[in-house]
Amino acid sequence: MKRIGTIIDETKHPERPKNLSTEFQVYGVYLAESLGDTKHYSLYIKLAKTYPRALLEEALTYTKGYTNARSKGRVFMWRLSQLKKDATQAS
Repeated sequence: MKRIGTIIDETKHPERPKNLSTEFQVYGVYLAESLGDTKHYSLYIKLAKTYPRALLEEALTYTKGYTNARSKGRVFMWRLSQLKKDATQAS
């Protein structure tokens, strides 16, 4: 298992938030950078804190299949909303 400091040093963007102290914050930054939506770090950190990791991972995997999407963030949010609807209907 990697240390959080090592993970932070490996990130791509120097303008990312500097005060990452918990795992969900690191994961939120990872989501934002994976989707190319670095303007909305706080949104992805909030999603990583409140939603189950399985939903986020499934939406991210789905979004990575869209190589020609203009906004991968939009595709991610759309897929996440679809997964949430499916989860509530199954309950």
